[in-house]
Amino acid sequence: MKTISFPQTELQASNVVLGLMRIAELDDEAVRGLYHSAREAGINTFDHADIYGPSRHACEERFGQAVKLTGAERESILIQSKVGIRPGFFDFSKEHIVRTVDESLAALRTDYLDVLLLHRPDTLVEPEEVAAAFDELHSAGKVVNFGVSNHTPGQIELLKTAVRRPLVANQVQLSITHCPMIASGIAANMAGLDQSVDRDNGLLDHARLNGMTLQAWSPFQKGFFDGVFIGDRENYAELNEALDELAEKYEVTPTGIAVAWITRHPANMQVVLGTTNPGRVAESAAGSDLPLTREEWYRLFRTAGHVLP
Repeated sequence: MKTISFPQTELQASNVVLGLMRIAELDDEAVRGLYHSAREAGINTFDHADIYGPSRHACEERFGQAVKLTGAERESILIQSKVGIRPGFFDFSKEHIVRTVDESLAALRTDYLDVLLLHRPDTLVEPEEVAAAFDELHSAGKVVNFGVSNHTPGQIELLKTAVRRPLVANQVQLSITHCPMIASGIAANMAGLDQSVDRDNGLLDHARLNGMTLQAWSPFQKGFFDGVFIGDRENYAELNEALDELAEKYEVTPTGIAVAWITRHPANMQVVLGTTNPGRVAESAAGSDLPLTREEWYRLFRTAGHVLP
């Protein structure tokens, strides 16, 4: 398992992350099995959010109840959670951020979060309120590092007018078939080509220039929860042929190759899994550090339907 260093921090994180948004209905044994399969594969980073599950903090509570971490085990892993989404609106007020973190810590049965992310951009954000919340949480030892999710460079820079703590990560949707932040740059300045439209204001370059780690959610999804592209030979026949050939070459599954397409990028991204299948966790982890060549990487990009001008 390849590990990455979060710039401006002491964090050493696996570049494959286990996301835990679907564990609410699993029993203790299944949750522990999923956790241990991740640890055995070399994964040390676990992703939560206050909204995951049928009720607030449901998945965090399920994890905390099932995985009773010793002090030594807690120190050996990284736990991150997210805040800001409420029923029908977004909320980056100081009061909501601080209260939600306290609730998350209680549900997870831990004293601190290694990383807290602001989940979706709140257009009514007051950067000073976010800064005050971050300072209070950090001073109290409740959150060590901070970041964002689904934010544009402009939204990040706005936060930074007041936030003094480094923003170390941005979690965004990314897969071979859904990669506008990569595809638009490759086709820049091509009039009349939809792919050339910059939909996120240079998010990829901004992250690399500012030392922010990108975390890729939905790494196997065709679009916004439209189903997976792996095995979809009706819509992605050429892509699946390429995945199969590379999987045979590198002695992994197509899932591992889909992960490797993201981890091969020099931005040192993390891949956030959403599976509850321990076998799929192992398959994904196998793509952590595969040395895809440039030709192979671009073949996957092209067969997914993107254009090389």
